[in-house]
Amino acid sequence: MAEVGDPGGGEKLNQKVPGKLLHFSIEAFNSGVVNGWKTGEKAAQKRLKAFSEIVNKYQAERDFPALDSTSRLSPYLNSGAISIRQCVGMALKLNDGHWLGGQDGIACWISELIWREFYTHLLVDFPRLSKGKPFREETDQIPWSYDKDRFERWSRGETGVPIVDAAMRQLNETAWMHNRLRMIVASFLSKNMLIDWRWGERYFMQRLIDADFASNNGGWQWTASTGTDAAPYFRVFNPYSQSRKFDPKGEFIRKFVPELASLDDKGIHDPPPVAGYPQVICDVGAGRKRAIELFSKLK
Repeated sequence: MAEVGDPGGGEKLNQKVPGKLLHFSIEAFNSGVVNGWKTGEKAAQKRLKAFSEIVNKYQAERDFPALDSTSRLSPYLNSGAISIRQCVGMALKLNDGHWLGGQDGIACWISELIWREFYTHLLVDFPRLSKGKPFREETDQIPWSYDKDRFERWSRGETGVPIVDAAMRQLNETAWMHNRLRMIVASFLSKNMLIDWRWGERYFMQRLIDADFASNNGGWQWTASTGTDAAPYFRVFNPYSQSRKFDPKGEFIRKFVPELASLDDKGIHDPPPVAGYPQVICDVGAGRKRAIELFSKLK
């Protein structure tokens, strides 16, 4: 495996170009089905049509993981089974040609499609983003943690924070994760646990059926406050308040964290000690405070 020099001249990358891509295999359980996703252009068009019937609810319901209110088109977009033009075409037709205004749900979805394209174009102008480097280069001063044991607990969905664990288990079991949950688990890893966001970025690329380098990198850097148009460093998702707001009855948590199924709707978000369920991996409040202090000192 040969090392590759920086196109700008001279600097050697830390990574080496492998002879083959590792950890990207997808297991097909049934003919024409990959982890529950039917493959091909016809399946993509069928999914687009189904979403067109509920897209007007998108803005109001898109953040609730227990609801099937997102497009779930990302695997098809990533594989080329459907194009951004086809998606935008459907949206504009339903919204009387309006990119903005009209139906809130449709306009909101169009904006999300534009974000996807934005992250793709960033890689053209800032190739360092594809080399494991942050957009905001000063953020590499952050003393990131590289605790493998704690990272593996996050990966397995054993952090002791129900919404985080439910999200990670959804990823591991289905090869997909709801977008709101992607932000919650990324914030928890990079801010509360202060583990290098690149570890999380890599794990998502290995696991997601819709793994798209540009979108994945952009999402992780936005949440970790290392990227362009990043979330302000003082914005740290509180996993408990996020859980109460977007999974108020604990339906999603109960589905993927059955150890907590017997708890009531209030207690399931921040549970007392429960046999068979791990204690919280870190002090969420102290982790938030530490991250804010570290980012505030960057120059």
